[in-house]
Amino acid sequence: MGILFMRSVEKKCQHCQRKDILPNMTFGHPVVKCLRSKIKSAFFDMHMMVLNPEKWVEPMADAGADQYTFHIEATDKPAETIKKIKDAGMKVGIGVKPKTPVESVFPFVEEVDMILIMTVEPGFGGQSFMEDMMPKAGANMIVSGSAVVKSDNPKQVMDNMRGCVREWIMKSTLER
Repeated sequence: MGILFMRSVEKKCQHCQRKDILPNMTFGHPVVKCLRSKIKSAFFDMHMMVLNPEKWVEPMADAGADQYTFHIEATDKPAETIKKIKDAGMKVGIGVKPKTPVESVFPFVEEVDMILIMTVEPGFGGQSFMEDMMPKAGANMIVSGSAVVKSDNPKQVMDNMRGCVREWIMKSTLER
């Protein structure tokens, strides 16, 4: 089982994943609380790949998470989960796996702060980017694991990713 904790080179955002619906290791709110005590000014987005994500809202809020991103596929109560996250004082994100129609999150777009379009199947690092996910949404944030963490030059990798997204957006805008 594995753990993914990413810190961007630019130190703008901490993206933490908890993977209980996957055959990987997890970490919970005690680790987040410890990290928060050491990294006070970063924005912590908790990417919760867990069944019944509403169960972990309060512990993550108490631990110092800033945003709670849950998967639309993991709950039968997305509206209630959104309300619970907001009531706990966090921003709300909804994740969508590649095989899930993006339309599944349309009813909630106005209620959340972020929609996370997964461009790999959740579970294991090192997968190839699924370019066919790009039409689902434009990007104003990129989350990457292995490509950045295993690189000798993470900043260059992130710059390349930004460039690729900008190029794709320009190309798709011209095709319209």
